[in-house]
Amino acid sequence: MLNSLYHIFRNECPNCLKGKVFADKSFFFSIGFPKMHIHCKECNFKFEKEPGYFFGSMFVSYGVSVLEGLVTYLCIRPFFDSNFDFWMFIIIAVVLLSLTFFNIRFSRMIWIYMFKNYSI
Repeated sequence: MLNSLYHIFRNECPNCLKGKVFADKSFFFSIGFPKMHIHCKECNFKFEKEPGYFFGSMFVSYGVSVLEGLVTYLCIRPFFDSNFDFWMFIIIAVVLLSLTFFNIRFSRMIWIYMFKNYSI
């Protein structure tokens, strides 16, 4: 599992662990919708198996966002007097919006790694 996370964060192909999935230089700090390669340049592994293949990655992205919101809440909670303050919602919203493009890439990578042995 840790080995897979290492390769996910390095944006590497799930088949050969050498080629890159996204064409963007930076996996973490890219703004805009991700540009993906259709095939791995090293092993010719096809990333999008069928039309709508990445629809399920939206659910992964939702789970990642919920986890990020919860961690953000737990980190900022000691700085407020009440359990729920209006400023907490603002801070959590800013954090989640700033991580949107990262979440798109991260959830797609998780989705590809989850179904890397799936073939049509």
